Amino acid sequence: MPDPASASHSTPGTPARIDPRGPRFAAGLTTLVLLLALATGSGALLVAQAVVFALGAVLGVRRSPYGWLYRRLVSPRIRPPQELEDARPPRFAQAVGLGFAAVGAAGYLSGATWLGITAGAAALAAAFLNAAFAYCLGCELYLLAVRGRARLGHG
Repeated sequence: MPDPASASHSTPGTPARIDPRGPRFAAGLTTLVLLLALATGSGALLVAQAVVFALGAVLGVRRSPYGWLYRRLVSPRIRPPQELEDARPPRFAQAVGLGFAAVGAAGYLSGATWLGITAGAAALAAAFLNAAFAYCLGCELYLLAVRGRARLGHG
């Protein structure tokens, strides 16, 4: 049987399930990258973080660079997760992070430093909340959108 911490669990027709500690680990790394980007005013670091977000949004959080690090370096050294979570909300959160990182990078690289700082700080706040308190703003936005669709009869 595969290690539950390193495998994505799903059966056909059901959403993938992931170790919830992986996205929190990724949020910690993201927090560090965004702190460094803001401290240095580096649009290039925000571009790099945007690429990480894009990979997480497109391929899934397990297949992002930070997900890979979690699976290779952290997961084998800790106990298996007590529970798994739906992978869709963290994946959506990666897309939200991508938007903020892209806007921040565009701000820094175009000379609109205020935009780089504002978008970068918003992304940093969200990443920090997830890393420190396991509160994922992007995941909450996903759940609100799902509830809204259901109320409108689209889900």
